[in-house]
Amino acid sequence: MVFSIEKIKSAYELELKNRKPPLTADDLPFVYEDITPRWLTAVLCNHIAGAEVISHQLDQKDNGNSNRRRIFLQYNEVGVKAGLPTSVFCKATQGLANRISLGPPGCIEAEITFYNKIRPLLDIEAPVSFFGNMNHETLNSILILADLGNEARFCTHTTEITPTRIREQLGLLASYHGKFFDGPEHALLKKNYLTWPEFFSRIDYPDYEEACYKGFLAAEKVIPSRLYVRCDDVWPATRKSVATHLNLPHTLSHGDVHLRNWYINSEGKMGLSDWQSITCSHWSRDVAYLIATSLTVEQRRLWEKELLRYYVDQLQQASGASISFDGVFDLYRQQLLSALTFWTVTLNPAPGMPDFQPLDSTLEFIKRIATAIDDLEALDSFS
Repeated sequence: MVFSIEKIKSAYELELKNRKPPLTADDLPFVYEDITPRWLTAVLCNHIAGAEVISHQLDQKDNGNSNRRRIFLQYNEVGVKAGLPTSVFCKATQGLANRISLGPPGCIEAEITFYNKIRPLLDIEAPVSFFGNMNHETLNSILILADLGNEARFCTHTTEITPTRIREQLGLLASYHGKFFDGPEHALLKKNYLTWPEFFSRIDYPDYEEACYKGFLAAEKVIPSRLYVRCDDVWPATRKSVATHLNLPHTLSHGDVHLRNWYINSEGKMGLSDWQSITCSHWSRDVAYLIATSLTVEQRRLWEKELLRYYVDQLQQASGASISFDGVFDLYRQQLLSALTFWTVTLNPAPGMPDFQPLDSTLEFIKRIATAIDDLEALDSFS
């Protein structure tokens, strides 16, 4: 479905006009404050006969690319005995800006599809879902996930990534890349997801390009001077990096594997969240994006070639396919370019976009990716 900003606004205003409390699993709350115990019972207790949510409390607001909220739950005796979760973590698209940002490229449907259809097939450290649904006309949506708040530590740009942790991260990527490399799972992927070039075409519009360009200019203090003076070459090279996926084998790509989407679980293992940018694409973009944002500049310079070989070995084991290392380094450096756009637009959001990330993280990730692009001469890597 193709959405214009005006169409999204019109649907939002109509939903606001007809707003009512959600009662059944087919309903969606317009805002968290509209949620009722009856609705929570319908979406969380339907597998336990007689269980009911009798009351709930909302945690503080946490708005960014999506509208996030924890909900604390109290059950009747049946629900308590069944061990139903006493808190859940929710992601929703209740704000107009969130729907404008996430709707047109298909991010809302992508994440709900992941938790409803893809996540049960994966043996990885990632959140699990209790409920997910969306309205395809209004782009309202909600995901109810297991609450990791008291069990996991979410990473920031200051989190120390050791050799063990980066290998765990690459191993997790190789696990889901390998699972969908071929076979019936690959067919499921193709049926439900856009390719990376298709996804990028939905965000490659004049306002987005201009926002990325202005964000690049605004980040001058963290961008190597040799790269900064070639600012006009960055967007054409970015399009070339996207186009390489047209002629490469595809698998499931998370699409946004920066360090802030990772967490460390109670056992000290690395886990990956925020699956709204999934595409059916080549694995090299996830790998480049991960290495460039998880590691400091100094770590990346020391470890990147060894880590690429480690990843390819892990992918071969996970997929059962023979994967040549020839050309991997060129793909790695080329795929850094589109990763950079996710952060230059974050520094200078396009019209209608919400504020995404803290400024210090944004500048640090721009620095890490841009330095990698400069170090590896990525602008000149296309034949």
